[in-house]
Amino acid sequence: MKPLDPRLLRQARAARGYVVLTAVLGLVTAGLVVAQALLIASILAPAIQGSLTLPDVATPLSWLAAVVVVRAGVAWAQERFALKAATKTVAELREQVVSHAVALGPRWLATGRGPAVATLATRGLDDLEPYMVRYLPQLLLAATVTPATLAVVLGLDWISAIIIAVTIPLVPLFMILVGQLTAGTSERRLKVMQRLGSQVLDLLAGLPTLRAFGREHGPEKRVRALGDANRRATMGTLRVAFLSGMVLELLTTLSVALVAVGIGLRLVYGEVGLEPALAVLVLAPEVYLPLRQVGMHFHASTDGIAAANQAFEVLDEPLPPVGTAPAPALAGARITFDGVSVRAGDRDVLAPASLTASFGARSTPGAEAPGTGAAPSGTVVALTGPSGSGKTTTALVLLGLLAPDAGRVLVTPAGGDPVDLADLDPTTWWPQVAWVPQRPTLTPGTVRDVVLDGRDVTDAELADAARLSGLDAVLDVLPAGWDTPIGQGGVGLSVGQRQRVALTAALLGDPARVPLVVLDEPTAHLDARGEQAVLDAVRAWREQGRTVVVIAHRTSLVELADQVVTVSSAALPPSPDDSTGAPLAAPGASTPSAPSSGAVA
Repeated sequence: MKPLDPRLLRQARAARGYVVLTAVLGLVTAGLVVAQALLIASILAPAIQGSLTLPDVATPLSWLAAVVVVRAGVAWAQERFALKAATKTVAELREQVVSHAVALGPRWLATGRGPAVATLATRGLDDLEPYMVRYLPQLLLAATVTPATLAVVLGLDWISAIIIAVTIPLVPLFMILVGQLTAGTSERRLKVMQRLGSQVLDLLAGLPTLRAFGREHGPEKRVRALGDANRRATMGTLRVAFLSGMVLELLTTLSVALVAVGIGLRLVYGEVGLEPALAVLVLAPEVYLPLRQVGMHFHASTDGIAAANQAFEVLDEPLPPVGTAPAPALAGARITFDGVSVRAGDRDVLAPASLTASFGARSTPGAEAPGTGAAPSGTVVALTGPSGSGKTTTALVLLGLLAPDAGRVLVTPAGGDPVDLADLDPTTWWPQVAWVPQRPTLTPGTVRDVVLDGRDVTDAELADAARLSGLDAVLDVLPAGWDTPIGQGGVGLSVGQRQRVALTAALLGDPARVPLVVLDEPTAHLDARGEQAVLDAVRAWREQGRTVVVIAHRTSLVELADQVVTVSSAALPPSPDDSTGAPLAAPGASTPSAPSSGAVA
């Protein structure tokens, strides 16, 4: 990132106002520095010459005291607004990075960027605060105070001005040389920290499995090694920072000494007046001070600059196209997968491969439903297939979280024309779909708050839903029942308990507003009683008239399904210039286990 990267001003509104305010305060500081030096010289020169009386010094002393107070106030205001702007800027960048990463979709996150984004959005961007609070103000002061004070020195003593003008370029030259080394060590430190964060997250996610096999102590050496690498990288950055700070301090001290020696020699020979000489001696350190501060705080900000660069890399990733058409009502609609193929990451495999299937609710003749003349009843669709065939990917495509590489998903509303899911606005599609993944992520709060999610539900309805999902058994063992607090992501509950909470929340949804329920292996982490609760929940959803799409491995779920869709994978076909002419992929099969016609309710 440049000393003042325009991307930071574009991405963070708080940074724009802060830079303008800092520039204004820098100009005020430059004026105060010059005034302070001239007032000190005007007071000391008569005192040294012995011609000073108290009435003569009263007015300059009053002005000097006022200048010192105003300068302290400007420094206080700079510090205060810097902290506020840094907090807002980090918050804005964090929100943009997370939102952009989510918009990029699960395929992009699955490339290994997910843990890196998590580290960046938490610990990484916090390092941007020293850049905003310390480095950037000094950078702007170097652009205002240094030229202003040098111009005043030129008017007072041109020889001292030449000495300063010759030595000043050495400061940024050394800063560049040392800064390049420090920036490299900071980038390496951030990468080590991201690797450490990624492996710790993986370890925490798989800790129950490791404990089940008695291998929870196995990753200790690897985590310890990464921690030591992070410590060494941090200490290396600090070592370079201290050494470079010493170099810059030595350089500026020698430069000021050159000015002082020249002034002293010319004072002896009477070639310069006492008052201008004193003013130059006071101004000389002020000329170098902003540059010294820039060099000192540059090293404290390199971690933040490296994090900001990575944030901009995430924000520069092009977003996939998003539809804008409002989604039709799923009540009375039919969903069709038309030759859908998705490439499995970077592998030369399509999973699913050419999946073609159509499903919707069954219609009960003799009853009335708008536009159909029949009352739609729910249906259960089971997605089956071997591991790695693309069942979860199929669910992500249905949710609109992943765009297929080939084929399309059509939504045909009751009495209307089919529309491509890719053309629909996700914000109008997602409210009509309930999604229960293998590992539900719950918001913090009490169990009651998480299940209700702000909905007005009676206690009887809440109890019925808990009974169907098996959550009632979980509540019996929780310390405070419905009022038991859970942390971010469901901390405090096991994976199976989180699934029952998510199932209960889905059961309470309005069937007319949320007619589609998608489940990803809901019985994977449950015992026999939990499995029976899932089966009861699926039956309840079908009785409510909903369409339930469930990724099923266990026979009980497949037997419950009204329609079974077999998902298969295939090798990626050769490029068009390949003469083999291999087909795209073997189509997925759709096998109804019960008659299915009509529309989705």
